[in-house]
Amino acid sequence: MASAATFFTALGSSAIRVLAYVFLRWIPGHHAPPLILLSASIYTISFLSVLRFRKGSVTGAPTSSAQDASNGQPGREQQEKTDKSKYEGSEIAKAKKDVVSEHEARPWVGWTLLFGLPSPVSIWWTIATAGSNLILCLFVVDMVYRASVTYPAKDLSFARVGYVSDTTAYLLVREPDSKQLPIFVSYRGVPDDGSRVIDESWKSVGKTYWLSNQTDYTFTITISGLYPNNRYQYAVSNNQTGYFTTAPRAGHTAPGRDKMTFLTSSCIKPRFPYNPLSHPLSMPGFRHLAKWIPTLKASFMLFLGDFIYIDVPRRLGSDPETYRREYRQVYSSPDWPSVSQDLPWIHVLDDHEIANDWDGNTTAPYPAAVDPWHLYHTSINPPSVSTGASYFQFTQGPASFFLMDTRRYRTPSQPLPANSTEKSMLGPEQLSSLLAFLSRREPEGVKWKFVISSIPFTRNWRFGSTDTWAGYLHERQIILEAMWSVSPGVGVVVLSGDRHEFAATAFPPPEGSKWPVSATVHEFSTSPLSMFYLPFRTYEEREGEGEVCVKYVPDGNSKFGAVEIMGGKGDQGVMRFRLFVDGEEVWDHVLTTGPAVMGGRGRDAVWG
Repeated sequence: MASAATFFTALGSSAIRVLAYVFLRWIPGHHAPPLILLSASIYTISFLSVLRFRKGSVTGAPTSSAQDASNGQPGREQQEKTDKSKYEGSEIAKAKKDVVSEHEARPWVGWTLLFGLPSPVSIWWTIATAGSNLILCLFVVDMVYRASVTYPAKDLSFARVGYVSDTTAYLLVREPDSKQLPIFVSYRGVPDDGSRVIDESWKSVGKTYWLSNQTDYTFTITISGLYPNNRYQYAVSNNQTGYFTTAPRAGHTAPGRDKMTFLTSSCIKPRFPYNPLSHPLSMPGFRHLAKWIPTLKASFMLFLGDFIYIDVPRRLGSDPETYRREYRQVYSSPDWPSVSQDLPWIHVLDDHEIANDWDGNTTAPYPAAVDPWHLYHTSINPPSVSTGASYFQFTQGPASFFLMDTRRYRTPSQPLPANSTEKSMLGPEQLSSLLAFLSRREPEGVKWKFVISSIPFTRNWRFGSTDTWAGYLHERQIILEAMWSVSPGVGVVVLSGDRHEFAATAFPPPEGSKWPVSATVHEFSTSPLSMFYLPFRTYEEREGEGEVCVKYVPDGNSKFGAVEIMGGKGDQGVMRFRLFVDGEEVWDHVLTTGPAVMGGRGRDAVWG
């Protein structure tokens, strides 16, 4: 009985420590907390059983050798020798091969600390080993519940900039304090690196007299009548302020600058990896990003999904308020201002804003999930392609962008095979809009088309691939052929996230096809910005599939990319992708478009 209890004590303790480490520092999966709770229950019951058995053994033991002798019995030393001889000769002793017997035979403190066992020699070691398991369990509870219980962020007051064109800027404001009403918004021009300032006087752009819980106390306002390539400051009457710079005109870069830069990443979760001393809403990856913002001078951040993790580490509800709270907590992070005050953010939707691997269209919990998505993100994103659509399109400087929605319109990933003609990621209307975007001729000076996907376009990721474009190969082939057919002199790049790893992949046209090698499509998939990375390798290039690995960087809790598009009037477009991992630049890659020469394979003779 004692050996069994001791075995389960060691088992429960080991499970607590391994699972807690993985959960707090490696992958905060939602399966871990229940398993840790179960392990803690087993450990507690068996730990107390061991203590009770040992206490009973001590209570029933002879008190002295002298007393034994006075009663005509053998002395304690003689009795112990006899008992030891019997014990050593028994079959039971020979069967004791586990760590439990070793601990009982040799009361070494290491066994106590390593396996969480009660010490037979010191109550302090017993308290220390049990206390360490208790602390780990409290850390898990802290990570799962503390932010939700103590930081619902209902009093959040903030403002942020979304999409900024050459003449307009979209602004989101949240103010729950009715004493601040009415809310007034103003703006003015400010000098920046010698740019021409149109007017430094403050101008009123709008006001609101009423905010309610219906919009989670948010409202949006459009600042219009702006001039390209100028820096502006906005101010809100609730003491919120910030800056933005208008975009260059289509086909141009800002005067005095030879490139336009924007950033890309996805996937954030507060306080991961876990640190008990950190603020519950802290974002370590934001601090890495903030370090580079002044140097990179990016025009905007393209955030490719998983802005919240509603089901990690544990889903606490499926109602609109639960989803709203997750958004408010990100915006309440002490690290958010450092990455947003001078950097507009543009968003696409992915699964963890709804539910893991979501393919349920608009069924529950989608309506509750997109309530805050529309309030906080869609409202200040670029214009929708059509009324009510959740995919977007815009042109800025030397590049044009199509932001896909890969969740709302897709057919289920199972049970149809990946190459089924009945499966669709985008739905007919979005697919038609994307194909029209790819086939249209761009204004002079626009040398790049960027297709934005929340999930990887390549099938080289082998883990969970049915949720990616690897599960929708028929529709993907239609899109690839449209990409290869884009007008000469214009390059096509796919930007994606989701995988918590980085990979750059090339999609050359089939050998001997009607498309030239210069039509090769490239994908840069970058994540996470502040989350876990996978401890095992999931990306693999396979011969015969026609998808070439350019670079694979799996490790790092924080990754983001900087895309630099070079200006100029030449025939070829040039872009550079720079990869940053945990605050350090680790890789860069330069792409050029094929020349603007019509005529199939003839383009390759000029291009390469």
